[in-house]
Amino acid sequence: MLEHFRVTPLHAALMAVLVFPVAALAQSTSPDTSTTVQPKPAQTLGAVTVTGSVIGNHYDADSSSVGAKVPAALRDIPQSVVVVNRDLLDAQGATSFQDALRNVPGITIGGAEGGQIGNNINLHGFSARTDIYLDGFRDAGQYYRDTFDLSAIEVLKGPSSMLFGRGSTGGVINQVSKEPELKAFGEVSATIGTDDRYRTTADINQPLSDTSAARLNVFGQDMQSTRNVLENKDYGIAPSVRFGIGTPTQITLSALLQRNHDMPDYGFPPINGRPADVSHHNWYGLTDDHTDQDVNNFNARLEHTFSPDVTLRSQLQYSQYTTNARETAANSVVTAAGVTLNKNAGNPTNLPLQDLYVQLASHDRVIHQKELDSQTDLVTKFDTGSVQHTLISGIELSHEDYNNQGYTRSGLPLLSLVDPVEESTPANVTSTAGNYAQSSANTVGIYANDTIKLDDHWILVAGLRRDRFQADISNSISTVAPGSTSLPAPPYAAQTVYFTSVRGGLIYQPSDAQSYYVSYGTSFDPSLETLTLTSGTQDLAPEKNYSYELGGKWNLIDDTLQITSALFNLEQTNARTQTSAGEYVLDGNIRVRGGEVGVSGHITDHWQVFSGYTYMNAKVVKAADGTQGNVPANTPRNTATAWSTWTFAGNWEAGGGATYMSQRFANNTNTVSTGGYTRWDTTLAWHQPRYDIRLNVLNLTNKQYFDALIQSDGGRSVPAVGRTAMVTFTYKF
Repeated sequence: MLEHFRVTPLHAALMAVLVFPVAALAQSTSPDTSTTVQPKPAQTLGAVTVTGSVIGNHYDADSSSVGAKVPAALRDIPQSVVVVNRDLLDAQGATSFQDALRNVPGITIGGAEGGQIGNNINLHGFSARTDIYLDGFRDAGQYYRDTFDLSAIEVLKGPSSMLFGRGSTGGVINQVSKEPELKAFGEVSATIGTDDRYRTTADINQPLSDTSAARLNVFGQDMQSTRNVLENKDYGIAPSVRFGIGTPTQITLSALLQRNHDMPDYGFPPINGRPADVSHHNWYGLTDDHTDQDVNNFNARLEHTFSPDVTLRSQLQYSQYTTNARETAANSVVTAAGVTLNKNAGNPTNLPLQDLYVQLASHDRVIHQKELDSQTDLVTKFDTGSVQHTLISGIELSHEDYNNQGYTRSGLPLLSLVDPVEESTPANVTSTAGNYAQSSANTVGIYANDTIKLDDHWILVAGLRRDRFQADISNSISTVAPGSTSLPAPPYAAQTVYFTSVRGGLIYQPSDAQSYYVSYGTSFDPSLETLTLTSGTQDLAPEKNYSYELGGKWNLIDDTLQITSALFNLEQTNARTQTSAGEYVLDGNIRVRGGEVGVSGHITDHWQVFSGYTYMNAKVVKAADGTQGNVPANTPRNTATAWSTWTFAGNWEAGGGATYMSQRFANNTNTVSTGGYTRWDTTLAWHQPRYDIRLNVLNLTNKQYFDALIQSDGGRSVPAVGRTAMVTFTYKF
């Protein structure tokens, strides 16, 4: 909501982008073809030429900005990095953040719960909800992200607080926005699919002069699915303008404005330790539930090159997020005799399913979140004798505000487990305002990372960061209702955390086609990391994490095919663990050991692939809450993805792939498990110079499986969509 946006000269400049004259986009100014365009983050390799074909897509990438704060060759980053680029997203028909991340093994999806909503991601077994970034800035909002304005999504695996500050236990996910370019182009696409799926997008780029350009991306959609009642109505606009392209000084102004009106889905309750064996069309909620979200994000970036060896980059981002959620979910399972089953034990029962009922409960809240973040980096290149250095030093300053007003509805209905009624909120239901939590945080981070080229074959990477994280929270209600087993929230809590993060890596490159590395990294998780609080943790120091990684990267077939592999050991050495009601200590230990391999690029001129596999042996090594020896929730042992396409007859493209995930637990007590699955998708496209027509079929075999897992209420499982066909027509101009 913009009524709280205080206008400053910088904000006015950013907002000017939104009202940039449409006439400017219609200009026919021809760019100066002699101008050199500086590389963008996540720059991909040039397309492989296929004789007689108009198809130029490619899935491989040779650089990323997520592993070094500035664009760097993937072979020079001593950690696992996966880049999901625009061509892969388009080929798969992946329009949501969640669908895009299916290409990254080691990632699992969590559902909304408690004070959280939006994209909840687990990476290498740890929550990454606060580790999502947009163009290098923390994208802290709790909303459902779309891919309409993205050129790529970069995933850096392993603790990375040296680069990103607090969090990043399992890694970070960076969204790379499309940028204006010095050539005129545009495309408009329309998608129609089964189960009433409709979507349209536009991407228009127009040079304004020899050194400046503007770009506009928009989308709108009305998406239903094979799941009854569910519907998403969303739209967004992402304008940007760039000045000084190819000159020593570049200025980029951009914005993202998005509105979501979605229907929430909290999934199925467990029965006998498994998701209820009922129709996947079943839905346990009320038809007037909703999740409304407003996103307003403004970004300004200045880049100045003093010389070939000295570059300064300064960025400022202001973000504002609002979520208004009225959500109803299955809370407990009740027998016809009125006996409530034990949800913490997976609802064990010998009764037939038709004799069971679901008691609904509310998850209502209104969340307002604001963040002002600035980052300044100085990149210097220099030599000490025969040793070459690329030193990145910088400072990050940020301020965050987070307000969460909770509500509780009473009198909610009891639904049949087998045949739930789809109805709106009954007239007797009343809503009562609950706790109002207000929190804020200030971050100061100073860092330096040196990439040291010792000789033609050896590279040493060393980084150090010092953070000061100060946060506080107040609660309007610090008592609980009589008879409640919940603990009261503290009326006020504050903490100031100082932490030093380190990063180190040694890279050996015997040739241009080979790169081998070993690395070490750390991260930290304060109790108030998410600006919310579990009662009893307010006085605890941060959790500490570290990771060792050993890997290799190979560029084959004239650099058109990339193979990566890695072994890793990730450990949280002082995890918070509950000793009694409201009592926590830093005496836990959670460990994830595993390995991964990835293959992307062209095998032949006509055949390309994007695939990966991750093995995770995760264990709660030490805990005082009864979970010691268990597997952390939502952490499968095996995940894999494979996507492959083939071009033929000049203009045709066909392909598909599979996503595999082994069994997972829906809670840390391991009393509820969800079975593994393999999902198949396919595509067929006809490409012409001025237009494309593409057919995508998702979940080709109509596999019934569970997608997101939710730990609350004993562990719920959200069914995935069934077979869905979509046809997309794209016109280029």
